[in-house]
Amino acid sequence: MEISDHEPLAPRTTLGVGGKARYFALARSESDVIQALGWAKAREVPVRVLGGGSNLVVADQGFDGLVVGVELRGVSFSPTTGGALLTARAGEPWDDVVESAVRRGLAGLEGLSGIPGSVGATPIQNVGAYGQEVAETIDSVRAVDRATLEPLELDAKACRFSYRDSFFKSEAPERFVVIEVRFALPQRPPGVVRYPDLQRELSRQHLTQPSLADVRAAVLAVRAEKSMLLDPSDPNGRSCGSFFLNPVVSSADAERIERLLPDASLPKYPQPDGRMKLAAGWLIEHSGFHKGLRDGHVGLSTKHALAIVAHGGATASEVRRFAQKIQAGVEARFGVALAPEPNFWGF
Repeated sequence: MEISDHEPLAPRTTLGVGGKARYFALARSESDVIQALGWAKAREVPVRVLGGGSNLVVADQGFDGLVVGVELRGVSFSPTTGGALLTARAGEPWDDVVESAVRRGLAGLEGLSGIPGSVGATPIQNVGAYGQEVAETIDSVRAVDRATLEPLELDAKACRFSYRDSFFKSEAPERFVVIEVRFALPQRPPGVVRYPDLQRELSRQHLTQPSLADVRAAVLAVRAEKSMLLDPSDPNGRSCGSFFLNPVVSSADAERIERLLPDASLPKYPQPDGRMKLAAGWLIEHSGFHKGLRDGHVGLSTKHALAIVAHGGATASEVRRFAQKIQAGVEARFGVALAPEPNFWGF
């Protein structure tokens, strides 16, 4: 393992903005990860871990520390009663893992097709889409503790998953480096598809009893329509995907928002605790920020109001200012604070 100086980070992110890492190391094994962390610990250098770079905004001045690029690869399957355990190393491209599971008739990940990034980020963010999230299928996570430089395994309960959140993200941020993730997947047809976008796509293909592969194909088609797939030729492609989390509010707040726009249909999804999850994209558009809106070198995707796009010449500062403008507009209109989904380095 080698440690380099002043490595550009913008080319390693899907947003394509930001400065350099003071130090950079590629880790292709667990021992590489431990060695890099030990190097930084001995020098009291801050560390950040880089996977696919799809959920990240790097400041224009870069990051004054060590960035560890995780490139551990490998996927394996172990049969279980009624399914299989899928073990994927942290550097595996996420969609490749989903495709492998679907090809083997294993359910639980098909709705997460097309999400950019690598496996290591999925338990941290509790990645989810179209009615599925990895918390439902993760069996355990192997990670290295930066404090002790020792590997350990955490079962799903210890990960304390919640909506787009986990123990790794909120209770122990930056403490653990994910090495591999094990998923327990049943061998069965997909469940009932409830999201309208997917229902429309499946209906368009006259699929009343879709297979796992059908659902995966529908998800990919819907994501492509919204420019939410990695595609270098797509003018909306330089983004972090969804920039804001869908807010979860009280039922009273949801009713209050509906009264503000009685003629509009507010997308809302009941939660187990009685609260309502709202569509952040709907709130953004009904606060005066339309698809395709430009502000200097940044703007909203022409296809999806949740995606902030960095056009040619954009800076990280411009992206952040534009995001803050949207947050302020939504809060002023609806009294709802939108939380950003990407990580921010160096700000």
